[in-house]
Amino acid sequence: MSINLVKGQKIDLTKNNSTLKKLIVGLGWDPVKQEKKGFFNLGSSKPDVDVDASVLMLRNNRFISKEDLIYFGNLKSKCGGVIHAGDNLTGDGDGDDEQILVDLSKIPHDVNKLIFVTNIYQCIERKQSFGMIENAFIRIADYNNNQNIAMFNLTEDYNGKTALIIGEVYRHNNEWKFAAIGEGTQDTCLGDMAEKYR
Repeated sequence: MSINLVKGQKIDLTKNNSTLKKLIVGLGWDPVKQEKKGFFNLGSSKPDVDVDASVLMLRNNRFISKEDLIYFGNLKSKCGGVIHAGDNLTGDGDGDDEQILVDLSKIPHDVNKLIFVTNIYQCIERKQSFGMIENAFIRIADYNNNQNIAMFNLTEDYNGKTALIIGEVYRHNNEWKFAAIGEGTQDTCLGDMAEKYR
């Protein structure tokens, strides 16, 4: 049964489910409809907002190497435990916009956190923020049956925020947990976000 999480909530993933080894982490969002202005532009349109989902692999709570950044330019971790399924440029359509596959059994022992983040590609040039996005969510599902374990809908107003720290899968007493974070930042690129964890 899937749990709907609120900001700050943490849940066990493996403690009561020892067979859980592979996860689908699905992230989704929709562009906010904008009213067209002008005589010939009746109706509404959606801006093209390119939101990128990425994972920072932390070793003992620190981001050590570029190899530990999984994103559209580096789709697979060296250990094979984190695989990005590919980039979605618009956010159109229902369900997950981007998926990240996690094999917990392949995560090196010194990696204790997987931080899931999103940022807007070329946010400065395009003058875009997460105020132009709605219905954002992260879901954690069992890879074997695609059944949701947990869902976290980001309902805050993120206007002016150009990046989001959405949640983290982390190791605690040899078990894996998930924490719903939902924190907006004004980082303008993935590199800036990674620097926070150095």
